[in-house]
Order: sequence, then structure tokens, then C-alpha cells
Amino acid sequence: MTLSRLRLSVRFTRGCANAKPQAAQLRELVLNIRFACPVCDAPGYAEQPGDPEWRCPSCDHVVALAAAPAGRPLACCAVCGTRDLYRKKDFPHGLGMAILVLASLATVVTYWLYHQWLTWGILLGTALFDALLYLGVGDVVVCYRCHAQFRGGTPNSEHGPHELTIEERYRQERIRREQMQFSRRPRGGASERRPEGGG
Repeated sequence: MTLSRLRLSVRFTRGCANAKPQAAQLRELVLNIRFACPVCDAPGYAEQPGDPEWRCPSCDHVVALAAAPAGRPLACCAVCGTRDLYRKKDFPHGLGMAILVLASLATVVTYWLYHQWLTWGILLGTALFDALLYLGVGDVVVCYRCHAQFRGGTPNSEHGPHELTIEERYRQERIRREQMQFSRRPRGGASERRPEGGG
């Protein structure tokens, strides 16, 4: 093999080695969005950057998605536009409650059988397992208004944990919006009219 071919082979190998981390970095910067259709509540999925809009397969409603620049932190919800977002662990609550219930039942049985060391072992093991899950599971960003979930992308330090005051404010907003929609519905159909000649 000549010297020029050897240099070309080394450059090609280095280029392929550098392309793999760059491709993995680009995959990490993709923002995965899961949300519900604002009309029929059908589940929706989109990716940013990439999808400018999403069409509901159930009711054909179109949701315009705000563009999320690649490499920049998420500033607002891409679905509804609000800036009130919070961060939580991306772990199913049902599974966590199931682990807690099973551990509690197991400790009741072992304590009833006078196996105190086994009881303490189950309690400490469950606490250690919960701590490892907390450290190993990633975060998901959730919108207070439309409850859209964002995974991946660039983390934003401004997104704090869930706050009940903000959640209550948006809950009251949803209630008022539903009341306004209900009040705008047409009333007084044929079934509500008083029958003629009824005395």
C-alpha cells in the first residue's frame, strides 16, 4: 500500500469516527412532543425541528407547532405557546405506586412472622431501589396549560418542579373556558318548547 493511500485511509477512518458522535448528538437534540388534540383529545406525536404542523387522524384538526430551534433550550410550549413549563421525572406513577404497595404488603407479612431483620431489609432495599431509579431516570418537561410532554432537546434551567399554584391557575382557566363554550351553545330546541293546547 502506498503512502498516499495510507493517508487517505486514515482520514476516512477519522471522518467516520467523528461522524458517529455528531449523529448521536443530533439525535439527542431532537425534541419529541406528545400531546392531545385540543378538539377530540386524540393522542398526538411530533418532532422538532421538523414538523411545522400536526393533523389529527380522528377529527382532521390541524395544530400549528411553534418551531423549536435546534441546540437552544425550550422556552415555550410548541403546542399552545405558553411559557409556564415544569420538569418532572419521566417515570410512570402507576409503577411507582405498585412497588410501594408490594413492599408495604411484604413488610406486613414479614413483621407478622417476627422476621424483623427481613422487614428492615425490604424497607431499606426498596428505598435504595427508589433512589437508583430517581438518579437513573431522565426528566420530561410538561406544559401547565395543555399538558404536552417534551422529551430530549437542550435542557432549560428555568424549568423548575411542579407548583400547585400555577396548576390551579390553569385549572381555573380551563373551567372558565368550558363554561364559556357551554354558554355559547344554542338553546331552545323543539324538545324544550311548551306543547300547544296543553292548558
